[in-house]
Amino acid sequence: MPSTLSDSTARVAHVSSPLISLRSVDAGYRNSTVLHDVTLSVSRDSFTGIVGPSGAGKTTLLRLLLGSMKPQRGVIDRAARLPVSYVPQLETVDWNFPATVSECVLMSRAARRVPWASRAERGEVAAVLDRLGIGDLGERHIRELSGGQQQRMFLARALIRKPQLLLLDEPTSGVDISTRHAVLHLLADLHADGMGIVLTTHDLNGIAAHLPHLVCVNKHIVAEGTPEEVITPDVLEETFGAQMEVLQHLGMLVVVDPGGPRRMVS
Repeated sequence: MPSTLSDSTARVAHVSSPLISLRSVDAGYRNSTVLHDVTLSVSRDSFTGIVGPSGAGKTTLLRLLLGSMKPQRGVIDRAARLPVSYVPQLETVDWNFPATVSECVLMSRAARRVPWASRAERGEVAAVLDRLGIGDLGERHIRELSGGQQQRMFLARALIRKPQLLLLDEPTSGVDISTRHAVLHLLADLHADGMGIVLTTHDLNGIAAHLPHLVCVNKHIVAEGTPEEVITPDVLEETFGAQMEVLQHLGMLVVVDPGGPRRMVS
């Protein structure tokens, strides 16, 4: 039986200093501001979900944390030589690229003077694939993978760089419920080993059951805290622009959207 998220996160007992801090940050593209007055800190203790609708600025916030985007205003403080890895949305990947799983993971290694992989590097790739439960898929072409296997391969690409902070854009989008739970439990185990994790999602379903800390975003930070603190009718309405009712049923949070199906949140 896999450990529960609460069991896993309980093993991270230390309180660490911030890896990245954003202070009064505005960010956007050309003359458009997507995020306004964002203040947020991320540490190795962070296991955070960034929640909001499409276009709310979730991916922009990830890019600020990654360092691939500069703010229009405000200050971003970053720990020196901070190793950060990024897992993109599966929908953005060309799965016809001619590479096996092992080759795709090797491509993400740090730049080297020689183009070929050493025996030690190949051993590291094999070990990471084994840890993620896809050790037998190393020679398979990436287009032959299922959605869950594709996500694990991209996690392997991220982990091979030994990050202190892992950023994931919609990691559970397009996968079934079983795969979603498996991916999030795997992330919980990585977090318990001391890795900071920040992921984005627009889907409330299952978030409260898995993530100890949520940041609700819609052009600015609407609220942050535990699921019980931020999954409230007022916060959800400001975040998603729709009235939602939050109920308790058998110890579970249930978000009821009058314009759509009932969504279980715990």
